[in-house]
Amino acid sequence: MARNRPRTAAPSQEVALIGRLTQQRAIVLEALMAVEGFVGAQALHNRLTGDGTPVGLTTVYRTLTAFAEAGRADVVRESNGERLFRYRPGPDHRHYLICTGCGLSLPVDSEPVETWAEKIARTSGFANVRHTVELAGLCPDCNQRARGR
Repeated sequence: MARNRPRTAAPSQEVALIGRLTQQRAIVLEALMAVEGFVGAQALHNRLTGDGTPVGLTTVYRTLTAFAEAGRADVVRESNGERLFRYRPGPDHRHYLICTGCGLSLPVDSEPVETWAEKIARTSGFANVRHTVELAGLCPDCNQRARGR
């Protein structure tokens, strides 16, 4: 589902966002950074163990979840409920349009959503308001393949 991008070294300051720097956390972050698009914890774990990297599935889940909570990973849910993660290089979260056929993910202009969420928080008196917006469909290539059947 995810496409690879060039591998980059895991910056220790990124890992430090979720606590103590450990080799396994750095490995998980490096693997997440190397994936273009969204990836599930199980798929990332399979990729790591397939490469001979000894890291536990629980460590992968905990690390990905911690990065999401620290604002360094975007999270979406697949139709089956699985959480998918994508590395976020900066503190601002983004929203994506995701192809349900091939997994291609494109960032979309979400300023109207952000403005709306801020207004709701301000007028309701709620604090620490979070929101989730997920857009999914078929990319042009997958749509064309689906029509050709």
